[in-house]
Amino acid sequence: MSKAMRVRVRVRAWVLAARARVVRRDAGMVTSEYAMGLIAAVGFAALLYEVLTSGQVRGALQDIVGRALNGQF
Repeated sequence: MSKAMRVRVRVRAWVLAARARVVRRDAGMVTSEYAMGLIAAVGFAALLYEVLTSGQVRGALQDIVGRALNGQF
């Protein structure tokens, strides 16, 4: 193998290793990010629950379901 070819192979190996390090470094969320995401999801779920169980929304949903069940085919 010529010297130029060996240099190309070494450079290519270095580039591939550098890409692998970047991918590994950004593979997923760290614990603090996971915790913040979980807290945000729970907060959104609580807000959605409150909205859907409010009197106005509950009445509207019951009306929609009632009309769908009593509809003519």
